[in-house]
Amino acid sequence: TKVGQWTLQIIKRSDRATGFEVLPRRWVVDRTFAWLGRCRRLAKDYEKTIASAEARIFVANLRILTRRVARYCYPS
Repeated sequence: TKVGQWTLQIIKRSDRATGFEVLPRRWVVDRTFAWLGRCRRLAKDYEKTIASAEARIFVANLRILTRRVARYCYPS
């Protein structure tokens, strides 16, 4: 499915699968939500508008990015 500039690929779990089954690239989404969940404001849905929620996600991602860049600028 084409969405904007991205191609979205929906991975469905097999009907024959029993128990836990690793799905391809699922860990990327789970890891991203875990990183965003560390931001207290994003742990629950406090925002009243979609725009303010998007802004909070943007700020949280900027915080993660600046911490990563700072690690390489100042060697410990």
